[in-house]
Amino acid sequence: MSDTVFGKILAGEIPAEFIHEDEHCVAIHDIHPQAPVHVLVIPRKPIPMLVDAQPEDQALLGHLMLVAGKLARELGVGDGFRLIVNNGESVGMTIHHLHLHVMGGRTYSEQGMA
Repeated sequence: MSDTVFGKILAGEIPAEFIHEDEHCVAIHDIHPQAPVHVLVIPRKPIPMLVDAQPEDQALLGHLMLVAGKLARELGVGDGFRLIVNNGESVGMTIHHLHLHVMGGRTYSEQGMA
């Protein structure tokens, strides 16, 4: 298991409320949400960054995407959400354990992004 905060959450060393849990991943609400709906989908396998994923991780990566879509629907943003994967500190990655941000609940113009 990874020694990151996500690894510690997965190991039960840091308490967290899972909004999704299966044999491949968990999902939690982001503690510093950037949108009305902001959840993190975290694989149990500690892949540091997307560029570190290997061909054998293909099914896991697809599973993470399906879980993200399922959660978006369940949380009421299935008709419009962003799915973000940061890769590297220069783009804001602070925890080196691959994870997906599912963000929604604001319109495109409210997000201030092009």
